[in-house]
Amino acid sequence: MTRASESQSRQPNGASSIYLGKDGRWHGRVTVGVKDDGTPDRRHVSRKTRPEVTKAVRELERQRDKGAVRKAGQSWTLATWLTHWVENIAAPNVSENTIDGYRVAVNHHLVPGLGAHRLEKLEPEHLERFYRKMQETGSAAGTAHQVHRTLRTALNEAVRRGHAVRNPATIAKAPRLEEDEVEPYSVEEVQRLLAEAGKRRNAARWVIALALGLRQGEVLGMQWTDIDFELGVIRVRRGRLRPRYEHGCGNRCGRKPGYCPQKINVRRETKSVKSRAGQRPIGVPDELMALLRRHKEQQGRECALARDLWTEKGYVFTSPVGEPLNPNTDFHRWKDLLKAAGVRDGRLHDARHTAATVLLILGISDAVVDSIMGWEPGKSARMRRRYQHMTGPVLKQTAAKVGALLWTVPADVSVEAGSSAAVRSASASVDSALYLANLGGRRLAFAAREHAERVVAQWSEDRPGQAAQVEEIGRAQWEAEAGGGAQPIRHEVPDRRMVHHAHAVFLTGGERLNVGSPARWSTWAWDFEPDLYTDLPVRWHTSRRPGQEIEAHVRGTDENAVSSAYGEACAQAVDRARNPTTYGDGQS
Repeated sequence: MTRASESQSRQPNGASSIYLGKDGRWHGRVTVGVKDDGTPDRRHVSRKTRPEVTKAVRELERQRDKGAVRKAGQSWTLATWLTHWVENIAAPNVSENTIDGYRVAVNHHLVPGLGAHRLEKLEPEHLERFYRKMQETGSAAGTAHQVHRTLRTALNEAVRRGHAVRNPATIAKAPRLEEDEVEPYSVEEVQRLLAEAGKRRNAARWVIALALGLRQGEVLGMQWTDIDFELGVIRVRRGRLRPRYEHGCGNRCGRKPGYCPQKINVRRETKSVKSRAGQRPIGVPDELMALLRRHKEQQGRECALARDLWTEKGYVFTSPVGEPLNPNTDFHRWKDLLKAAGVRDGRLHDARHTAATVLLILGISDAVVDSIMGWEPGKSARMRRRYQHMTGPVLKQTAAKVGALLWTVPADVSVEAGSSAAVRSASASVDSALYLANLGGRRLAFAAREHAERVVAQWSEDRPGQAAQVEEIGRAQWEAEAGGGAQPIRHEVPDRRMVHHAHAVFLTGGERLNVGSPARWSTWAWDFEPDLYTDLPVRWHTSRRPGQEIEAHVRGTDENAVSSAYGEACAQAVDRARNPTTYGDGQS
């Protein structure tokens, strides 16, 4: 019997076979299991010589016996697997913020850099060279480390499902992370920040960050129902999510979704905090609680000024029309605050480090610190080491409350003569002077005389012969006289332009609700202050009320542009009322 005929002799069912093919190459077939349809799963290998194919067959048999044979089916490249994993496996099972990080790592780094590799041929050295290249081209070590963690998670799932035999990311060395030591703000720096925050809108937002150490999402997601004014307690229940936008113009604007003039947020605004430790009550210093009361009164005045443009959603910190604050906007406001207060630059999260360090200085017990900061019991010791920093100077005085430390005005902070307002504690009620621009009987309050005088000059120029003058009044007297309807105290000259408005409300079926109310009106910009709406020719959007009604809002300085955009806004509002899930309104 010839060698070729011997190689082609029939083997028992299920046994491996080796034979010489008509193409002149040696072939081997190994049964490694059963397919989904019940037929044998026979794997094929091909080599030039019989010893080579015999070696490949024996190796495949060893992998079969160890249960390490890749699952039959699609032959995955790293690009196809990562794309499938991030959208179909990870996205339904992780939080919105987590999937955002996964998508950046996959789409911006891993697929362009490693996507052509086949899963079974990916080696640890490929990953290590890729991480070095990332850092050489400008990526931070932290970014490369986050990409490594994402890849490790994705490949673990590929191994678990049988699409890969091993995970090279568990072998590859991730970039070394050298965590920079955070320098918390000193008490004097905190007091300067609080003094500057007191001059700004949403001042209590920064006081909460510096005094209580709440995370950005926890502060922005806070609602008035979370604050118990009688007990002096804030209950942390939810966190603000970063918006995710889609085009509302049908992708006609040519911009990214986030910059579309009619952009639509398709992501829910908040989610519950991720752990039981995160859902926590926090005792609030009396000074901060008083500040929150005044903030609520100020918000009521803003609501009255915005009129029908206000969307009541119950948030503590809002835009001038009642919407929850965007985390990106909030970050830039923090940077502005640092610059205005003359305090060194730092991350917004450094405020949390500062609050944790203040608790250390005050000698608060570890259990109470863990509760305030929202740390899990099993991780609290590590988190305290990370967030609580030993400061150089030893404080001579320890207070029973955080407020007793933070709200003491330092002796070296002086009041500049003739300035718009004294540098003061964010919560102190100081009877400083205000300057009223009396415009024909209507009075606008300013912190600086120069601003009031400029407004009076503008008024007199526009209306010759009409009485206008500047009056000086104490802050307490102004607030007492104005009562709940007091307009805000301005720290700059308002715009003198005319702003044109259009507004409509639609029921679920698309029927117009406010048929009898005026659809359009115009007002001076200083009657309606949000700069976001007074510095553009036209801007419009639709929004859903807490009930089921959909509102269409249009405003701008160009009356013709406002009229033209009104029809488009109403059309989108009707479509949104009839198809809520298309616009993300059906999400919880």
